[in-house]
Order: sequence, then structure tokens, then C-alpha cells
Amino acid sequence: MTRKHLMELKEIITAWQGGLVVSCQAAADSALARPDIIAALALTAARNGAVGVRIDGAENIVAVRGVGVNVPVIGIEKQLNEGSEVYITPTYDSAARVAGSGADVIALDATGRARPGGEKLFDIVGRIKRELRRPVMADVATYEEGLRAAEEAGADFVGTTLSGYTAETAGRDAPDFPLVEQLAARLNVPVVCEGRLRSAGDVRRAFECGAFAVVIGGAITGVDWLVRHYVAATKSRGQRSEVRGQ
Repeated sequence: MTRKHLMELKEIITAWQGGLVVSCQAAADSALARPDIIAALALTAARNGAVGVRIDGAENIVAVRGVGVNVPVIGIEKQLNEGSEVYITPTYDSAARVAGSGADVIALDATGRARPGGEKLFDIVGRIKRELRRPVMADVATYEEGLRAAEEAGADFVGTTLSGYTAETAGRDAPDFPLVEQLAARLNVPVVCEGRLRSAGDVRRAFECGAFAVVIGGAITGVDWLVRHYVAATKSRGQRSEVRGQ
């Protein structure tokens, strides 16, 4: 069934509880970085039980809508801006483009880092909720950022997306289960575990720690990363040639 309307917050919460959201993205230089391919990945995810999809860029979101994906769409816009490390939906204008393309939820960087043009997280979240009338998912790296995003800025969901990707959390190579546990024990909004989940065991552990839902990207749709990952486990070409010559 093709969904004809944007979902309200209560509908999204009901749809996501205890489920898997699949992030369907591709690097700009990937052969997969085409709206029709991103849409096909999203439709495949939805048809096989995903309760939501996370999509980067207005053009891709429009394509996902066009193929009839019937689960809530988390929309983001990744930007590189000189003088700011904030990368995920850094400005209100980027959030407005995501909303205009048909995303149900707007996700954005909710770390304490400086945003382009001096914009403030609290102002952006407030405008998204008032003017765009969309729920907000705050991508955080630390416990304190999660508290501020939910209890002060008013985010509707908090995700552990950026743990390991900021200066103070750099070096992490596993899901931040302790952060999920801490946030879930404190917050009154759903906590989403996202970042480096690579197995069914990781998913189970996330829910044991109190996650409301989980998001997986690279381990499912990151074909470029997956190929490199498995190629790295093979012998080098030189070694193979040497074996053939024996």
C-alpha cells in the first residue's frame, strides 16, 4: 500500500517501537549514489520488515516517496561547511529542504559544536516543530548532549548516531551501548541506537540496553564498505599469483 500522508508523531512512535530502521545512503563517489538506487534499497528494506528508513538529500527522499515506501522516512541533508564540523542537517534551511521533500522526521546533529552562520540548535529545533511541523531526531555523541537535546531543545527522539565521530568520543569502534543505557534510563523520549551495529547480536544487545529502536546502515546497505571489508580479509594479489606459480 502506498502511503498518502506524512505520519504524525504518535504513528511514528507506534511504527518504530522495537523495530529496525535501515539507513539507505551512499557516498557521493559511489556507483550507488543515484536516487533510483537509493529508492530501491529503501523499498527493499521496507518490504523485508524494516520499520523506517533514513535517507540523505531531498532528491533521494523524493525518489523514495515515488516508489511507494510505506514506512516513516527520517530525512537528513549532509553538508560540508568551512569553519564548522556539523555535517548532518546543520542549518534551518537544510531542514526545510528535507521537510519539503517529504520526510516524516528531520534528523540533525545535536552536538555542542558550532553551526554554520552561528545558528543555534535550540532555535532550529523550535522552528522545525513550529514552522515545518515535523518531529525531530537529535543525533548526539554524549550523555550531556542527549539531555540538552531532549529536555531543553525539545527533540522528539534521541539517537546515539555521532558517538565516535566527535573529538571527545573519537576512537570508538563498537556501538555505544553504555550511552544507550544511560539515555534510556533518564529520558522520557525514545532513544534510538545508531552507529556501528554490525550483527544480530548487536541489535539484541541494543534492545537489552533500553533502545526504543535501532538504525543500521553500513552493515546492510553500505555495499562499498562491505566489499572493502571482505577484500581486506583476502590474500593480496601478489600472494595469489605466487601460489598459482608454484
